[in-house]
Amino acid sequence: MRQFSRRTLLKVLCGVGLAAGSAPSWLLAKSLDPIKKSIPVSGEKLPVIGMGSSRTFDVSETPARSALLPVLQAFFDEGGGLIDSSPMYGNAEQVLGDLLQEVDNKQAMFAATKVWIEGKQQGIEQMQHSMQRMAVKRFDLMQIHNLRDWRVHLETLNNWKNEGRIRYIGITTSHGRFHHQLEVILDSEPLDFVQFSYNIANREVEKRLLPLARERNIAVLVNRPYARGELFRVVKGKTLPDWAAEFDCNSWGQYFLKYVVSHADVTCTIPATSSLKHMLDNMGAGFGRLPDAAMRRRMEVYFAGL
Repeated sequence: MRQFSRRTLLKVLCGVGLAAGSAPSWLLAKSLDPIKKSIPVSGEKLPVIGMGSSRTFDVSETPARSALLPVLQAFFDEGGGLIDSSPMYGNAEQVLGDLLQEVDNKQAMFAATKVWIEGKQQGIEQMQHSMQRMAVKRFDLMQIHNLRDWRVHLETLNNWKNEGRIRYIGITTSHGRFHHQLEVILDSEPLDFVQFSYNIANREVEKRLLPLARERNIAVLVNRPYARGELFRVVKGKTLPDWAAEFDCNSWGQYFLKYVVSHADVTCTIPATSSLKHMLDNMGAGFGRLPDAAMRRRMEVYFAGL
């Protein structure tokens, strides 16, 4: 049985002229348009909920690939834009490229991947291969994965950007690694994006990296917003607080995602999933209200007490 997105249901209700008082409050709370934030260097807006592909899209069997098609379609149906991948993620780029040929509503796709290899020519060849695998003529964002050979690749990326072969350049890390080195790079190099880990249980980047990104007009992508599922283990069996409704939150997943993207210096987060149910829930975090500073503190205290 097909699962319909909130946006689809709301459009149907509006189409039949359903009175506002007759519609469920959780549905009316959601705008037809996703929350977006601006990329500092250009002003271009991105939906705050993107999609990662680590592990989830690294599949090889046909049934597994087929099962990912409705997941990817739901991402676009729910107003998704940024899709992040990497050669490090096994078959993910190829699987995404294959499935993108079959989905609708992908006009707003913002294609991002990474270079993850030593050497200038090797990096060029890897990026060219990524374009073929993901079936894109030009990547919106090319990132240096985990700072690997970053000086060499940054020169290539700047040249490619000047030539119009990519639109934005960035650098990434995860697991909380390389923060001091990343800080030096951000403070000295002209970058458009930075990607690192951030979630309600790991807020180390609030001390220096997030403020530095703001100072340098660098967009921030957040990976591991669920700490690879660890946050769900903490809240298992726990009741979502009633006051979560004040920022249009209907699940623990949305609680964690809305916390991340409500930070003023975060541009977009990229949760990864191979589940249609979880994709719809993730995307729901990109609609309605976001917690303000006082609510964010309340969320932190409540989570810490679990």
